[in-house]
Amino acid sequence: MNLEKILGIKYPIIQGGMAHIADGKFAAKVSEAGALGVIGSGNMTGAQLRQEINICKSLTKKPFGVNLMLLNYYVDELAEIIVEERVPVVTTGAGNPSKYIEKWQVAGIKVFPVVPNPTLAVKMERSGADGVIVEGCEAGGHIGEMTSMTIIPQTADRVNIPIIAAGGIASGKQILAAKILGAIGVQIGTLFLSSVECPIHQEYKNLLLKSKYNNVTVIGRINGLPLRLIKNNMAVNYLRLEKQGLDKMELEKYTLGALKAAVESGDLEKGSFMAGLTLSQIEEIRPVEEILENLMEEYQEELGKIYNEIKY
Repeated sequence: MNLEKILGIKYPIIQGGMAHIADGKFAAKVSEAGALGVIGSGNMTGAQLRQEINICKSLTKKPFGVNLMLLNYYVDELAEIIVEERVPVVTTGAGNPSKYIEKWQVAGIKVFPVVPNPTLAVKMERSGADGVIVEGCEAGGHIGEMTSMTIIPQTADRVNIPIIAAGGIASGKQILAAKILGAIGVQIGTLFLSSVECPIHQEYKNLLLKSKYNNVTVIGRINGLPLRLIKNNMAVNYLRLEKQGLDKMELEKYTLGALKAAVESGDLEKGSFMAGLTLSQIEEIRPVEEILENLMEEYQEELGKIYNEIKY
């Protein structure tokens, strides 16, 4: 199976549907560069999603996708808009998309749910998903418990649909490793944050360049909603309050608007700067096209090394 052929793209790479970040313009830039650009619908209303889809369509004729966050209050409306606007690909998160899959597929839409473990991957296969994006806990944002090194091969042993690997991928070597473990492509988020075209505040990008893996932490483990992000006062205070026993509702109030503060105003004190453990691999801000070309060049180089080792 070949992800490029399945999705009609140049490279076997899907851009993560980062809420409040991946808008229609950014998704179009990624698609134009050869990967699958994805609009992160997050908590958008129907009108907002339709606007971003139309922006994306106006900027590219290449395939793109929408990530549907299933906890969105307007999820039923958004699922219908995806059909009406003939979105080529849907990825989903934070829930079970089974009730929408048949409708989407009748409309010719490819469906790739994001799952945190093999059990949910099996359920998605039974529900008719075209493939699954298995996300290791190395990723930024909301995470599960399994690592990419374990979730990819264990899922590959249990399902017959295509597997896309996510979490801890920011180099050609890691793409090759994911393929060896059983994936046909990858989803990348954190690395795309460091692109020239990514519409996050410059302070966010500066923080990415200054931070390393030991500057990343996870909040929300105690309350069952783990979230990986860069350490700052907001994160440290959240962890302190969480250990003191504040309930989910109180903690949610504490983080309300924190991602927006990071993305739009670069508030280093109160913002939620989501990022994965590949942070240490980011050394500069580059155009999306250059990022993708370098990834695939390294992938081909590493593939060649393995071929030569086997040959001789």
